[in-house]
Amino acid sequence: MDFQNSNQRRARRGFLNPRAVTKISFWTTSTCILVAVVACLLAIWKFAGTDVLWRTVATCAVIGAGMIAFYVINTIFDRPSE
Repeated sequence: MDFQNSNQRRARRGFLNPRAVTKISFWTTSTCILVAVVACLLAIWKFAGTDVLWRTVATCAVIGAGMIAFYVINTIFDRPSE
């Protein structure tokens, strides 16, 4: 019984709830990819200028990279043992 509890504690890594962080990171990164694809399509069809395209793609890249970094940092700083 004690062995199972220690395995459950080790499986859950991160300062914040890892499952919630994974969900938030996934949806934020997916939304950034979707926005970047829409911006690219608008630029291809000349509904948006290239300046808007590059600013949108750069913004999405920064937000996506921030979410990935947040996920990694959350797993590095493990919750203290109780």
